[in-house]
Amino acid sequence: MPRRSKYKAIKVEYDGIVFDSKLEGARYKILKALEGAGEITDLEIQTPYECWVEGKRICKYIADFRYKLDGETVVEDTKGVITQVFSLKKKLVEALYPGTVILIVKNPRADVRPAKVA
Repeated sequence: MPRRSKYKAIKVEYDGIVFDSKLEGARYKILKALEGAGEITDLEIQTPYECWVEGKRICKYIADFRYKLDGETVVEDTKGVITQVFSLKKKLVEALYPGTVILIVKNPRADVRPAKVA
């Protein structure tokens, strides 16, 4: 039987890749289909973002997905539960990587077209 996390997420495997939750695995399948249809490009999984401030390593944030949509980079994280640690890391990454906006996906079928960021 698959092991559950403290948030009751069950690890799943698709295409030989192990995902931390059913939600993340389902989102991957949808994004792969969109990539195959040419709607998105350059799909990446588990993309790391190092967070350094004044020469000190604060943390490493690992995004679930990163891809291109209409030439713009989109960063996604699938979340059933939004923790304080995640919220802090999200703010830190967005501050340290100008132009980066992390989209939180709670529904794997969510539209890949986020509202335009000014």
